[in-house]
Amino acid sequence: MTNKNSRRSHDAFFRWLFADENHLRALLKLSAKSNLEIQQFLAAVDPNTFVRIPDSYSNVDETGEADLAFRVNASSGNHALVGVLLEHKSGPDSNTLEQMEKYVNSVMKAYAQSHSATRIPTVAILFYNGKGPWDPFKILRKNYSDYFFKSVLPYQCHFIDMKMISDEDCIGCDDVATAMGVTAMKYAFNRKKLLAILPKFQKALTQIPYDEAKNLLEKISVYLKEYLGESILKELDMAFVSIGQKYGFVSAGDVFRQRLAAGKAEALAEGISKGRKEGRAEGLSKGLSKGRAEGIRQNTLSLAKTFRNKGFPLEAIADATGLTIDEIKAL
Repeated sequence: MTNKNSRRSHDAFFRWLFADENHLRALLKLSAKSNLEIQQFLAAVDPNTFVRIPDSYSNVDETGEADLAFRVNASSGNHALVGVLLEHKSGPDSNTLEQMEKYVNSVMKAYAQSHSATRIPTVAILFYNGKGPWDPFKILRKNYSDYFFKSVLPYQCHFIDMKMISDEDCIGCDDVATAMGVTAMKYAFNRKKLLAILPKFQKALTQIPYDEAKNLLEKISVYLKEYLGESILKELDMAFVSIGQKYGFVSAGDVFRQRLAAGKAEALAEGISKGRKEGRAEGLSKGLSKGRAEGIRQNTLSLAKTFRNKGFPLEAIADATGLTIDEIKAL
């Protein structure tokens, strides 16, 4: 996209995830479960032959002509090519059809010419995850009946409201990244639903490599922050506490432990300093012991009070600090 929204993180997240042909196939299979047109499209092509057209946008600055563009072989068996454009919207946009027509004229015609073809039939698929309902074809319906209005466009166009992809299908999807990505997009405006459904992917998440899981969680967090704010990171953190610890995703308990470790080092240094000032081995020992114990104790109490005031569960604070719940309440 080249419009003013081209750098928004929702486009970056969509492009990052579905530029991968495997994730694209999984996305289309999920969409086909509730969309007859996508079922027909997948039957008309060989899904195993998807290849991204690399110059449709830049991986570096995330700008370009289209969100994503691919070519795929028709299922006829004669290797005839079909162009596929993916466009994503997080809100209604009256210029979307014109945008996609421009993409067909620029991206697909250029690709056809580079492959000595006069024309490649193109299918444009518009994915939408906005708050309310949207009919991108409404402007055409004003002038044409359903029988005619799609033929007005110079390309085949399908519309997918991502909210229509079921939670059950996502949870049962073998492609964890696609399933979690779709879920995050479905509920990008619904914190309650999001926090209820994402933890259900915990088991599946442990089945993919460390780096992939960690990267996926971080990408989803950055994406969701745009819509739900900084606080969603803390809530997701708590929801994924066990998974997060496994994959290096910082949890509330991790924060406690990191700060306590820093406190112990500070207390140790303070104890050594006191012992040296006393100038005796006995003073060093006593100062070290006393300074370390007192420093750790005060640091622990301070951290516990801070996190209690921020609303963290008392049980989580007790587990991380070693304090009793009564001690935490008394702070």
